[in-house]
Amino acid sequence: MMKVFEVNEMTGWIDITQPLRNTMAVWPGDTPFQFHLAVTKEESGSVNIGEISSSTHIGTHADAPFHFDNEGKTIDQIDPSIYIGKAIVIDLTEKGEIRREYLENIDFQGVQRVLFKCLKEIDVDTFPDEVPYMDPEIGPFLKEKGIILIGIDSPSVDSITSKTLDTHHSLNRNGIHIIENLMLTKVEAGLYEFIALPLKIEGGDGSPVRAVVRKI
Repeated sequence: MMKVFEVNEMTGWIDITQPLRNTMAVWPGDTPFQFHLAVTKEESGSVNIGEISSSTHIGTHADAPFHFDNEGKTIDQIDPSIYIGKAIVIDLTEKGEIRREYLENIDFQGVQRVLFKCLKEIDVDTFPDEVPYMDPEIGPFLKEKGIILIGIDSPSVDSITSKTLDTHHSLNRNGIHIIENLMLTKVEAGLYEFIALPLKIEGGDGSPVRAVVRKI
């Protein structure tokens, strides 16, 4: 099986990104990820050239507000510094959901980014029947704490069947950006350096990211 969790022993950076591969699960109805060699070295005489097709919300990805709000910013309009900086990983695997009352005793220690670990296991090739519940009231609470970005280890901050996307909208109203489908099963709670830069897709509603953390 392809590894989905890697630690660079020399630098301490931990890869928390889902691998993009042709067998991976995709949101029902979305364009699946496909990679193939469009041109081989033998054909070109010098290089291999790959070709991909994909939803912008494949694997570990950033949501732009435009994803759920026609007046919202597109991914290329978001300051990339949002996706770089100190983060706190909060382990809620025993709760299995994200509610304000579970966070009220957390010392956010001046961080602006929160990564929620809710799942004990993740199967990249199987789309889940349901995702951990995130209370929409988390938006104003995290704004009070100075949070500008949250990351989760599931495909959505709202239920899979939701059409109103209350939590997406609550986070956006409170200036909080979203990263979904992180791989946090082997990352302990605590403070980390964090990087998860999206591609600069003009007019994009989202983008895959390469997400990494390093213990502080």
